[in-house]
Amino acid sequence: MTTTARIEPANRRRLLAMSWSHLLNDGAANYLPGVLPVILIAMGEPVRMAGAFMAALIVGQALQPVTGWVADRTGGRSLTTLGLFLSSLGAALLGVAPSTPVLIVVLLMIGAGGALFHPQALAGVRSMVRGRQGLPTSVFLVGGELGRGIWPTAASLVVTGLGLGWLWLVGLPGLLTVPLLFMMAPRLPPKPPRAGRIQWRRHARPMATLVAYRSVQAFTTFVLVTFIPIMWHLRGGSLVRGASIITAMITVGVVGNLWGGHLADQVGRRPVLVISSIATTALILPTVYLPGAWVWVCAALLGSAIFLTASTTVLIGQDIFPENRSMGSGIALGLANGIGSVLVLAAGLWVGDTHVMSLFWLVAGLGLVNLALAFSFPGHLVQRGAPPGHPDHPDHPDSRP
Repeated sequence: MTTTARIEPANRRRLLAMSWSHLLNDGAANYLPGVLPVILIAMGEPVRMAGAFMAALIVGQALQPVTGWVADRTGGRSLTTLGLFLSSLGAALLGVAPSTPVLIVVLLMIGAGGALFHPQALAGVRSMVRGRQGLPTSVFLVGGELGRGIWPTAASLVVTGLGLGWLWLVGLPGLLTVPLLFMMAPRLPPKPPRAGRIQWRRHARPMATLVAYRSVQAFTTFVLVTFIPIMWHLRGGSLVRGASIITAMITVGVVGNLWGGHLADQVGRRPVLVISSIATTALILPTVYLPGAWVWVCAALLGSAIFLTASTTVLIGQDIFPENRSMGSGIALGLANGIGSVLVLAAGLWVGDTHVMSLFWLVAGLGLVNLALAFSFPGHLVQRGAPPGHPDHPDHPDSRP
């Protein structure tokens, strides 16, 4: 039986530092939806450009398999540190972009920062833990979810109180944290040159299933965070209230993340994937149709459902490529997010000003696709604990103290 997670006291401090850095990185890289209605007005762009701006922000994450491959071979922690720097610098510059082309360049820079940060950071977190990985990985991922949840509302408050030009305040904490991250991030060993080639044919089916599942989930999330504030604005609601719906969805999603990691450790990963798919499908339409305070209640439950699988899908990606964990993390997060960004671009160009609601019906239906995909994962990847032969399996020599 797989042992419980074991982490040394010094590594607990490192884990907290990594989670804090994740909060700042993902907050800086994801506050755009909270101010997107104002950005569109300032740039003189129509609603259909919302998808283009979000795609520019996210598409760089598709580089994560490549940056993960580089991270596996170079080791160290420089990519994680550089990623936080670029994300935070881009967040500080976003509010002073003088034109749409410059804004898109800034958004691409933020996306590149995320692509550099995540694969090496996730592999570093896993290197600190022995035994069950779900809950410790969730602790790291919680930082990112809090950043994605809090920063849109924080940015909207800055814009309504001070103006777009003061958005540099949102990127400042990340820039100040870069030296701390460089000191605290785990230093990973480089992959030895003699290591065997990646067996792509053997990994093709589970990798395709994972990418499909995560792409649907990413597209659903991007549609919600992009178009819920716009829908609220079109209905005459305030900027801050629209952003607060996203904050409720993502910050309360922390509960789903932590519970999902614990649940996967206890009963296996497939039940977590199934529950997330069913609950997401059931909660999307109530979130956008119910009036009053029910909007925030449903948004909070929806966020918990979506992020229930956060650590599970990352660990599946790492288990598909156990000797290339940074790359596995990059495939699970970055490649799927890149595909989701292209889909949200296409959706934004199609939706215009009058068909926003149809997007929510679309993503609700896609939850049933993910339900089918949840049953398509090979059994050894969704059982409780690491698969046999994996470095984290209790029978593997490297797992013994």
